[in-house]
Amino acid sequence: QVQLIESGGGLVQAGGSLRLSCAASGRTVSTYAMGWFRQAPGKEREFVVAMTWTGYTTNYLDSVKGRFTISRDNAKNTVYLQMNSLKPEDTAVYYCAARRSVVLADTESMYADWGQGTQVTVSS
Repeated sequence: QVQLIESGGGLVQAGGSLRLSCAASGRTVSTYAMGWFRQAPGKEREFVVAMTWTGYTTNYLDSVKGRFTISRDNAKNTVYLQMNSLKPEDTAVYYCAARRSVVLADTESMYADWGQGTQVTVSS
């Protein structure tokens, strides 16, 4: 099992930026794929992007393309989500998830370990 701790959420004005962090610990995380999901109020959780520890990424959610960037620091076992040009519709709880595989996936059910979530609120 992998423990995931997210941080970096908060309140920001439209057009602003935030960087979310997800610190992973536990088993050999170098064999895990890491994903970011989000859940807006009243909506289902949706996939944002995922990355292997070797740097391969999936496509981004269409609505965040060009604005969000996933990255990782292997020495710190941490994955980041840099969010720029934030919009009110980006308001959601953002979750980090781990998949015990080197193969990327964009389906919630494919991820076994989840962080507690961090709230991102973008005001207009």
